[in-house]
Amino acid sequence: MQNARGRRRATGPAPEPRPAEAISADRPRDAQREARRRRGPFRQVTDFASASGVGQKAGVALAATGLLLTVTVPATSPVLAAGEQQETASASAASPAQPKVSAEAAAKIDFSRTSVSTTGDPDGKLKQLLSAQSAGSISRSASVGSLGAPLTTMVKSSPFGYRVSPITGGAGEFHRGQDFAAQCGTEVLAAASGKVTFAGWHPYGGGNRVVIDHGNGLETTYNHLSSSSVQVGQKVTRGEVVALSGTTGASTGCHLHFEVMVNGDVVDPTGWL
Repeated sequence: MQNARGRRRATGPAPEPRPAEAISADRPRDAQREARRRRGPFRQVTDFASASGVGQKAGVALAATGLLLTVTVPATSPVLAAGEQQETASASAASPAQPKVSAEAAAKIDFSRTSVSTTGDPDGKLKQLLSAQSAGSISRSASVGSLGAPLTTMVKSSPFGYRVSPITGGAGEFHRGQDFAAQCGTEVLAAASGKVTFAGWHPYGGGNRVVIDHGNGLETTYNHLSSSSVQVGQKVTRGEVVALSGTTGASTGCHLHFEVMVNGDVVDPTGWL
């Protein structure tokens, strides 16, 4: 042989020709190969998922974790698909059509409603307690709240029980009631309905004093008053003005000395207020 530069190269003997191989005309092929070629990749994946059950398992897992709102899995058999379609059709036929509600864009929605109020009967509670048993046998848990406030604004000062006397300075004085700070001339209210049994001067330090009998051994007293507006025998109702606060009698300043008596003995007023 001679190349482009004119040199010659020795060559060996020519190789023997390869024998021709017989090609069978009936070569086995995949029968569904052409059908898969005509389907797209997505269709092939969904067919595989429906046949193997992988799509159903993945849909359940995603729905359980909240990552998937709607899962659509192809039916695994024509019978199942037909049954689901029949159930859907029957359910839609059974449920009535919901009416459409529409409103203008500028429409206003009002959620207001009539106010509801409850009015209790505190005098009824007290009457029930006193009618069932005497005041001395009523427990503290049952009596608390049965009497109303003798002042509109309740500011406690000196409590019920033993104390140092504000007048003499001596220890061990027994304070028979609960003191409430109030300017002179403040309206004093009846703690409950009842009958006035005393209205006048108290000779043992109470100054101007009013006593109201509420029945069955229960009484309330109002002391150190500047004046009173009720008379003995008069019936009063809960919250009615019976006097004005003051500093008469054994008092060092304007206030109301309020007492609660059960069968003639004083008790802690806070157990009834």
